[in-house]
Order: sequence, then structure tokens, then C-alpha cells
Amino acid sequence: MKSEFSLAFNQICAEYSLPREVVLDAVRAALVTAYRRDWKVGATQNVTAEISLETGLARIYLEKVAVEKVEDPITQIALKEARALKPNIQPDELLMVDVTPHNFGRIAAQTAKQVITQRLREAERDSQFNRFSRQENEIIIGTIQSVTPHGVTLHLERTEEAIMPRREQIPGEHYGLHQKIRVYVLEVKRTPHGPEIVVSRSHPLMLRRLLELEVPEIRSGQVEIHAVAREAGVRAKVAVSSRQPGLDPVGACVGMRGIRIQTISNELHDERIDVIEWNKDPAIYIANALSMSSVLSVVLDESNPGGRTAAVVVLDDQLSLAIGRSGQNARLAAKLTGWRIDIQGATEAALWALEQVNTNPDLLDILKSNAPLIPRLAAVMRTHESEHYPYTDEEKRIIKTTVEAVREALIARRDADRPALRQARARRTAQEKAEAERRKAQQAARASVPGAAYAQDLKTLNISDKVYSHLISSGVNSVGDVMERLALGDEAMLMIEGIGVKALREIKDAIAASGWRYLEAGEVTAPEVTEPTIGAEVKGEPAVEEVTAIPPEAIAPEAPVGGEAEVLEAAPEAQPTAEVVEMVAAEVTAEAEEAPETEAKKAVTFAKDSISIFEDEELLEEEEDRRDRRRKKKGRTVVYDDKTGETFVVRKRRRHRDMWEEFGDEF
Repeated sequence: MKSEFSLAFNQICAEYSLPREVVLDAVRAALVTAYRRDWKVGATQNVTAEISLETGLARIYLEKVAVEKVEDPITQIALKEARALKPNIQPDELLMVDVTPHNFGRIAAQTAKQVITQRLREAERDSQFNRFSRQENEIIIGTIQSVTPHGVTLHLERTEEAIMPRREQIPGEHYGLHQKIRVYVLEVKRTPHGPEIVVSRSHPLMLRRLLELEVPEIRSGQVEIHAVAREAGVRAKVAVSSRQPGLDPVGACVGMRGIRIQTISNELHDERIDVIEWNKDPAIYIANALSMSSVLSVVLDESNPGGRTAAVVVLDDQLSLAIGRSGQNARLAAKLTGWRIDIQGATEAALWALEQVNTNPDLLDILKSNAPLIPRLAAVMRTHESEHYPYTDEEKRIIKTTVEAVREALIARRDADRPALRQARARRTAQEKAEAERRKAQQAARASVPGAAYAQDLKTLNISDKVYSHLISSGVNSVGDVMERLALGDEAMLMIEGIGVKALREIKDAIAASGWRYLEAGEVTAPEVTEPTIGAEVKGEPAVEEVTAIPPEAIAPEAPVGGEAEVLEAAPEAQPTAEVVEMVAAEVTAEAEEAPETEAKKAVTFAKDSISIFEDEELLEEEEDRRDRRRKKKGRTVVYDDKTGETFVVRKRRRHRDMWEEFGDEF
């Protein structure tokens, strides 16, 4: 026979719809809380409670440490007493000791009542929340308990209630007290006062759940629902497809004589429901979504700035049906398909196509094979404007083909100049501009470097072997290359692998100590050659070239040889010796031997005259002053012959490179 405690315990479990273990744990926790509060037990000390369901007696156990000498009776127990409870216990071991007070039953009942009630309520709320959370997005049946301007309160089960806000109600639907209705569980929220259940009758997914309940083919998976668009209480569209060959998905949803869809419509306050067949082709899918017998044309524009757009053309007498009352049909079709839909009548679309061609004649090149249809379309529109007869099948074909061709041509032209391409062109233009500025800066830097510096080897600079190797590996092979990099800025030199701030300072000091300087703006440098020699060959051209005679007064007879001009640029204080002059004459003579006889004579005359030029120091100083005002051609020397009174331009060719290299230090 069960005790009164056991009967009361079972009654509580049934009343709150809670498992026995949940209620038992709540009672144990309440007893432990009461004991801790009344007997001042620390929070760190372990306390447990045991309840006998047969007798209803409660026992409290406190964890203590077995010690030889007890100092704190609350946390310690004598070893002798501990071994009476547990014979094999050792010192400093823990033991659960029964510390139930003699009057704990009455005190515990009074103290734990509130705690037990609170725990039971919390357990009940958790149970309700878990149960209705599993029913979220499902349909349940509720009884209307109250109707207010803000919403409807429904009674669900036992003490559970649900709220249907005004925004979730079907417009125009009236609700009466104690009326049972189907609702869609929209959301379940956890609150301190229990779960808050929000239900709806206007949500599109409620129509999906009703179809699953009424149509066995949908429940079994033979028919699939792809999309639902709904304006509650007025009209809805459902797109379905069949997974089983030979099964009509639309017919399965509508049912025999429309009985299935009519049942759902009655449940939703006589809402009109259109069931259409889904298609993977967006154009066919959009045409089906409009729920019309025929659609003349559908042109898709996926890259439209306003979003994916479908331009639909229908016959003039079906335009109002395609748009629907207040645009409802087109709006629902757009929601169902996910495309923005623009609808035009056949006449309006044809006139628009002709206007676009007249405004943009370049469209004819894009239309290509469809361009001949433009005059035919114009003739059809003129005839239709005067007679107002329905379009024939051929005229419909012309309108359809022409309008589609014009729309596709406009889309193609727009896509060719879409923002992404404009951004790419702007980016490319900016890159080209930056490259042009880089070239300009490089040219300016090269112009400020003396030409002879490019013939000076890096070994002449006082730099370390490590820095030298880094420069050589990066293609910096001469003093001129180093000066050019420095003229571009420190960044150009620091970009070389292995060159840091310390190496950069070393290079700058070496350039400053070498005596090389940058040319000022407008300063004319000497002819640039690979090395400071006279016999340099210019791109494999002939050694001597005769040009149009120049008046004698236009040329100073003391003009120096091009090679020597470079020497004076590098070190003005150095004066050529007689040996150098003889070498110059010998070089030019050797060059003249390969030229015709007349040219040889002129070249020898120039070599002899040049001796007197180098010997006269005053003439050299005057030449330095005039050199900045005179423009010279690269790699050429002007020669004046006293005997013939003619002036020639001689192009130099380097013959004995090794012979001239030994004089590099002197220059």
C-alpha cells in the first residue's frame, strides 16, 4: 500500500505533467537549500538529501573528514566514529555522515515549500517550452479565449496560451469566442513567466502545411512544393512539380472537381489559390506564374541595375488580367519567381521597339539578321492603327521576334558598358598614367646624369664587395646606373634586393667622393657613348658620312673632337698629352683607310688640325663656354677642311677598344 507521501508525489507529477525524476530532484534541492540556510553550512561543503518514496522520510548527509582529533565538528569526524560507519576508512578520508536533525521534517516542510513550488514551476515552464519548440513551424488547433484590438488569445492545452497579433491575422476574418481554429506556430519565446507562443494565419508557410495535410501526394513526396506567394485572405500562388513520371502535380493539388483546393480555401477565409507548374526555365516559369492562357514574349535581364528583371509582353486584351487588380497578379508572380516583372501590351511593346531603333540607329548593327523585320513591324503598326483588327499569328511572330531582338540588343550594349567594365577601364587608365609618370621621371633622371658616367665601371666606386654584388645582380652595372637610381629617389635604390639604409648611405658617400655631379636643367652633356673613347661605332652605321655643307662661319674651327669633349666633361682640369693626340690622329687615319680616298684626305686633315686645337689652352677654355650653346648630334664630329673650305660630319667607329681602355684613368 502506498503512503500518503507517495500519492501526493504522484499527484504533483500528474498535475504538472513532469517526470518523477524531475520532481524528485526539485524536492532534494529544496531540502538541501533549507538545511544550508538553517544550520549555516558553507557553500563549499558537500550536502545531499535522500527521500524515501514509500515512507516519505527525508535524510540529510554531510561530507566530513575522518581525523584523530576533532577540531571542527561541522567539517570533521572522529576516526573511531567514522570506522563505526565504514570499517576500512583511513585518516583524512571523506565520509558522508547522516546529520538529519530530529525536527527536520516539520522545519523542512515549511522551509522547502516555496523552493519546491518554484522549482516545479520552472520545470513546468521548461517542459512547455521544449514541447512547443518542437511544434514550431507546424499547425496546431487552438480555442479562441479572448479577442482584443491588439490580437487574439488562444487556449492550447491545459494552461498554455498562444497570442495571434493583429498583423498575423487574415484581413476581414472574424473570430468568435470558443471557436476552434487552425493556426501556424510562428515563434516560441522563453520568458520569466513561461513560454510565449506566437501563432499566425496569414503566413505563407501555413498554406504549405495545409497542402501537406490535404494532399497525400505532397505528404508522400511524389509532388514537391517549390515556392508559395500569398496575400492573406485574397489570393495566393503555389508552384509545384512532380517527382513521379506521369503524375500531374497541378491536378493532384486541385483534386477531383477542385475539392482539395476548395477545402483549403474555405479554411483560409475563401482565399483564391492558383496552383501552377514549376519549370527550371525561368522564362517558362514566369509565364506560368502569371496564370494566363498565353504569353507573347519573356526576355530575361539578370544584370539589370534594379535587380533581375523579366520583360513580359502579352496581348492587349489580356494586359489587365496579367497585371491583376491593383497589380496583385504581377506582384504575386514576382514574389513566387523571385524576378522583377515588367508587363507590356503587344502594341505598346512594338511602338517602344520602333522608338528605340529610331533613337539609336546603331542598334541595327547589333540586330543583324533581325534588322529587316523593323520595316515590316512598322507596316503592321500602321495598318493596325487604322483598322484596329486583332493581330494575326504572323503579326504576333513579327512583334515577338522584333521586341525580343531589340531588348536583347539594348541589354548587350548596356552590359558592354556596365559599371564593372568602366571601373576596369578607369583602373587601366590609372595604371597607364602611373606608368607614363614613371617613364617621365626615369627620363628626367637619365637626363640629369652625365653620359660618360654610364661608361664608368662600378669598381671605380669605393663600395664594399657585398653591395657591389647586389648591384650587379640587379642590373646596375655602371656609375651612371647608380646615379640614375638615386635621381629617382631613395626608394628606387632600396627596392634592390640586399640594399638597405646602411648600404644606401655607403653608395651615396661613394658617389659624392667620386667627383661625379648631376647636370643642371638645360645643361648640355657630352655625347653619350658606352665608354669614353673616340672610335665608338653608332649602331653599325658607316664610319664617315658626308652631309650637306655648312657655312664656315657657322662652325668654330677649334671645335673639339667628340671623345675629348666627354673627357673634359668628366675631368675639365685634365689636358690631353701629345701622345694622346697622336693616337687620335692614328685612329682617325686608320678609319679613313677604309673610306674613299677623298674622305681619307679630309679625315687626315681633321686629325692634323686637332693637334693645334689641343695645344692651345685658351682655345679650349673658349670652347667650354661655347659648348653649352651649340647642339651636337650623338656620336658625330664636325670637320672643317681649310683647303677645300667645306665642312663634314664624321661618325666615329671604335676599332681598338683595348688600346683606349688603358687611358681611362688619365681621363
